Amino acid sequence: MFYHAYRAYMDNAFPADELQPLSCKGRIRGVSPSRGDMDDILGNFSMTLVDTLDTLVILGDLEEFESAVKLVIKNVQFDSDIIVSVFETNIRMIGGLLSAHVLVEYIQKEASMMLWYRGELLEMAKDLGYRLLPAFNTSTGIPHARVNLKYGMKSEPLKHSRETCTACAGTILLEFAALSRLSGEPIFEARAHMAMDALWKIRNRSSDLMGTVLNVHSGDWIRRDSGVGAGIDSYYEYLLKSYILLGDERYLSRFNRHYNAIMKYIRQGPILLDVHMHRPHTKSKNFMDALLAFWPGLQVLSGDIGPAVQTHEMLYQVMQMHTFIPEAFTYDFQIHWGQYHLRPEFIESTYFLYKATGDHYYLQVGKKILKTLQKHAKVACGYAAVTDIRTGKHEDRMDSYLLSETIKYLYLLFTEESDLLINIDDFIFTTEAHLLPLSLGQLSNITTASKDDEDLNSIELDFMRSCPSPNKLFPETVRRPLRDLVSATCPRVTNNNRLRASEFQASNADHLRTLFDMGVTMVSLGNGKVQLLHSFYNAKSAEEAERGLLFMQEMIELSKMNTMQSTELHVVSFRKPNGDEVALTAGPSHFSPDVVNSVKSKASYVIPSHACSEIQNKDDVKGKIAIIERGDCTFVDKARRAMLSGAIAVIIFDNIPDTSIVNQPPFAMSGDGKDDVNIPTCFLFTNEAKLVRNALDNDSSLEITVKSTNSVKPFEDKSNSDAKTGN
Repeated sequence: MFYHAYRAYMDNAFPADELQPLSCKGRIRGVSPSRGDMDDILGNFSMTLVDTLDTLVILGDLEEFESAVKLVIKNVQFDSDIIVSVFETNIRMIGGLLSAHVLVEYIQKEASMMLWYRGELLEMAKDLGYRLLPAFNTSTGIPHARVNLKYGMKSEPLKHSRETCTACAGTILLEFAALSRLSGEPIFEARAHMAMDALWKIRNRSSDLMGTVLNVHSGDWIRRDSGVGAGIDSYYEYLLKSYILLGDERYLSRFNRHYNAIMKYIRQGPILLDVHMHRPHTKSKNFMDALLAFWPGLQVLSGDIGPAVQTHEMLYQVMQMHTFIPEAFTYDFQIHWGQYHLRPEFIESTYFLYKATGDHYYLQVGKKILKTLQKHAKVACGYAAVTDIRTGKHEDRMDSYLLSETIKYLYLLFTEESDLLINIDDFIFTTEAHLLPLSLGQLSNITTASKDDEDLNSIELDFMRSCPSPNKLFPETVRRPLRDLVSATCPRVTNNNRLRASEFQASNADHLRTLFDMGVTMVSLGNGKVQLLHSFYNAKSAEEAERGLLFMQEMIELSKMNTMQSTELHVVSFRKPNGDEVALTAGPSHFSPDVVNSVKSKASYVIPSHACSEIQNKDDVKGKIAIIERGDCTFVDKARRAMLSGAIAVIIFDNIPDTSIVNQPPFAMSGDGKDDVNIPTCFLFTNEAKLVRNALDNDSSLEITVKSTNSVKPFEDKSNSDAKTGN
């Protein structure tokens, strides 16, 4: 994939900044048709090649890397009367040059190659850095959004420049600090610190939230939407990564303050919706943008794995629903803006989650992404962005980050670290996935004397939500409740009737959307439990909020009514080879008939074990008690398939480790309102199910009895001291 796109660029576009993959030619500033402000990315400085240099090292192609470095040194220059984006030029060009410089020096030392190199790329980065510095000449220290490479801010179109975005001003420090520490010129790092300090001072002091667009002269907010997506995303990223790279604790403190606010006001379960920074309980948008897909990766870096798994899974479900993650999608997962620009953020988060958990599920996610790109974005001359994912129509656009980030993260996801030429853990990724060595933090730090930060002493754990992440975690149990959150959400069924607690089904996507409208959030607590939270301010309207309050009251009453008495429980029993009877307490179901007379028969495991598709071993199940695993579909669906296969009763085994009737309250399995299951169905927690499983493994002809009981007394089975049973 890399070489298909790279060769297409080198053969048809270089030295232009970008490849136009449909017309198979280069995009040249001032020559190609203008795209307005979007062309501020371009500076006629061979951006795609510079952005791609370190990817060649990741791939191990040192011969092509050496050739590309020579081309950059020979052909790229910056003395042009062109207005460029300070943010994009910094992350793509300065970041690309610095990363390549560091890697050349590494290759010189480790492989005795490229000995001709004398720091030319670093000198180029310094030249470009000085050309960006005039943008920082503001009363606040917050840089302008754009600058002229030749004339600084003296260019006529920039005379009235005043607006910039939070991410634009707050995504400078990593590259500028690296530039200072590698070149010995302190001004770059100093200016970047000033910008970060100025941004911190204009946060909302009550909520600790930031807006997205501000006035660089006054520091006043122009757009007060606060989220984690477009306009603000990489500001949060650079706070945490600046602490990691530079060791400056004020950035950890600031990140934790912001993170705490985001998790309090912006995050609603797996969903992240913008709020007003001054009124954080009020939503400012009803849609999310694709750039927020970086957020789970940043959460992994901070150690907060659980929420990262949740949001990533939500995004993956959106991707599967729409082929690609659309540029923006509504809170009920419909397309708001239908473009797909070959963005890397979701792949980046997938890579970090795989690194953190070792869960091969994320390799499957990566495989899905890869095949989707190959099928829907690959064209004869590289890869093309998609104008509208509903129609699949392509756009004549291939951003440089495809080679710098998208394919790089895909490659790193699948490759073995032992096959890389460098130890990837010795580096930190910039927002453009350029590699900066962590050893930079050991170089002279010009900021150590800056101790007057107003909150430098507030680094205590009050704002820490993170914790050390083990190599293996529990991502599947966190993902599972989200599987049905997105699927089957289109078309949306309009229902003017109020949703009642007695009708609610957690697996019904329409019900979940209705809850969201009413300001009710469902949070998975693990162990098969969920928590419902109601917030009046999160509701779609005051009327919906009142409906949500009624729903919660009904749910409380329903919970009281559904508290089971011992007379409602079932018993599963069998005899040991020595004749002793083992009786296990089992939970009943709301959708199956009461057991008037006991059911006694041999038992059979169903295939597939979850019974979420047609049962394959119907002959084995017919006339027997069907044993089914919990998970992947509803209890009632499992029972229906067993009934249609001829089973005379169903026992469902829990799939959550170490649950037991002794330490878990019994519950009745809910149905879907249809009373068509006519065989008894009951539920065994894991420790009780283990006893049945062991007995069946030892005697395939074992007879099991299912019955109801009016008196259930617990006892401990002496043959297994870890399993508690009831009799």
